[in-house]
Amino acid sequence: MAKATGIGGIFLRSRDPEALYGWYEKHLGILRAPYGSFAFEGEEAQGTTVVAFFPLQTKHFGPGEKAVMLNFRVDDLDAVLKGLKESGAAVEDARDEADYGKFGWFTDPEGNRVELWQPPVNPASK
Repeated sequence: MAKATGIGGIFLRSRDPEALYGWYEKHLGILRAPYGSFAFEGEEAQGTTVVAFFPLQTKHFGPGEKAVMLNFRVDDLDAVLKGLKESGAAVEDARDEADYGKFGWFTDPEGNRVELWQPPVNPASK
């Protein structure tokens, strides 16, 4: 049977796409591909990508009626959130930890709640 093999992209509407690209480049270190979008390829593409469905009433996406929430894998959750907070971004104090990693949240300049995920260190990879 034919099947999906991964995420091909996540697409969001934006009032000012160029400014939002620049903001993510500056604060999360994501570089744009030559064709203009963010792309995680090669070594940066390693790891798990999750697709999850939430009930319409979820509070997980933050206040309001946003239908999408981005989640980025990070290598050092505390350092990334500290840098965002120091730059004036709206960083939530709440953190969550589970067997599958640590989580933290911030709001981007267009009001999107973004989740950051630091997967646990795999002892087998050391």
